[in-house]
Formats: sequence, C-alpha cells, structure tokens
Amino acid sequence: MGKADLHIHTTASDGNSTPAEIVKLAAEQNLEVISITDHDSIAGLEEALEAAREFGIEVIPGSEITATYEEREAHLLAYGFDVNHSGFRKLMRGHRKARVDRGKWILKQLSLEGFELDINEVRAEANGSNIGRPHIAAVMVSKGYVASFKEAFIRYLSNQQLGVIPSDYYTHDEVIDTVKAAGGATIIAHPGQMYSEKELEGLVEAGVDGIEVIHPSHNYELQKKMEGFAEKHDLLSTGGSDFHGQSQDYQKYFGVVTISTEKVNRMKRMINQRKNMLV
Repeated sequence: MGKADLHIHTTASDGNSTPAEIVKLAAEQNLEVISITDHDSIAGLEEALEAAREFGIEVIPGSEITATYEEREAHLLAYGFDVNHSGFRKLMRGHRKARVDRGKWILKQLSLEGFELDINEVRAEANGSNIGRPHIAAVMVSKGYVASFKEAFIRYLSNQQLGVIPSDYYTHDEVIDTVKAAGGATIIAHPGQMYSEKELEGLVEAGVDGIEVIHPSHNYELQKKMEGFAEKHDLLSTGGSDFHGQSQDYQKYFGVVTISTEKVNRMKRMINQRKNMLV
C-alpha cells in the first residue's frame, strides 16, 4: 500500500520550498500521491504537475482555503476541483485581495506599537505569493524589530495578541458550496485542536466531505477521536504533514506523517462521482 501526503505548502504561500522541490522531495520519500495545498492559492499547481511528470508522482489539485466560521477563521482543504471553474477562480481572486486587506489591518495594529512597516515590504517578502503573517514576521525580523519568527508570533502576531481580524473571506458555507460546484471535495483541516465537537458538527451539517485525521498536531488520542468522528458521520479521512519547508520542525514530518493511497482512492472515487453528476 502506497503513501500519500495531502497537506503541503510551497513558496506559492508561506512555505520555503518551490513546488518542483516539493515533488523531488516527495519522490525521495517514496510518496506516490501528494497535494499542494497553499493558502488560498493554486499558483504552484502547474509547476508541481510538470515536475510530477518527471518523477512519476500523482499531484491532486488542492488548496487550504480560509473561511469565516462562528465569527472566526476556519481552514478548509479543497481537493480535486476544476481549476478553471469560474466560481472557484472568483473565490481565489477574492481571497487574494482579502489577504492584502487583512495584512494592511495587521500592519495598522503594529503601527500602534511603534513599528514602521509597509504593505509593499510584505508584498516583496511574499515575492508574488499570497501574503500572510509569516511574511510580516519576516519583515519584522529583517528590520530588527524582533529576533526571530517565534518572537514575532508570540509577542505580536498570534491570534491571542491580535484578536479577531476583520476579513472579507467567504463564509464556510460559501467555500463548501463553491468547491462542490467545481467538482471538488472539502475537508476540515487540522481539526483536533481548533474546534469543539459542536463546531465540527456544524461543519458537517454545512456539507463538508471529510476531516483531516492525520496531522502533526494530533497526538494518538486526538487521532483516534477524529477517526471515530469520521466513522460516525461517514466522512472521508485524510491527512498530511502540513510541510512548509526544510527548516525548524517541519522537515521531520515530511514522508512520515502520511496516509495510505487507499484513503486517497476513496476520495478520488467520491470526486469522480460528483463531477459525473455535474455533467
């Protein structure tokens, strides 16, 4: 039975490895299937597909989409969608703008602390990818405001420090409906430490197709709990390393935190059925 990793980030969002580098690393780890799930972006997909042809790896279209849920952010993994679907393209464009607006709001809050940071500096750090808090942290480090990413997040950029960040992201219902219309599957990302069971039930009622059971943040107890939840609601069970690059703690999970290709095939069957119904 083969191995798969369905949760990977690249330089198209907040990772530090290019899509082609990810595919090469995946081949070295004997992964058969991967999905590039950059935040609110599919910009790395074409490069990954091209590299995958060389290394004989299957790449499933994916994205980790931010949504609003219960007055806060939720992360929903989308897989197997039609990348040219007009509604999905509109979602991606809207979220790219929402990320810029969100970044400007964060910079305004930091200016109240005396930090002089400009959105163009953050854009330059992102180098064309969707901006996020890691890019803001990188600028803070480069300007000497903090000594490390860790300090930036602990002291200034965590949810606890920033509180509720205003955003124009799609609601969870809108994301789920858009992905379905594009023929894809929607999965609750890293749920174990983010949601109460009641909140998970709400996402199931909204129509998610599955739940990420395997994730580095899930210990054995949480993993078994999520497996039970998936079985109870007849949900797809997925997982991955949430790999962001060969640095810090991320590297040790790549090629280790995986799921079986059998679980991937179950998801692909469901996606194919959905697409056939849309024809």
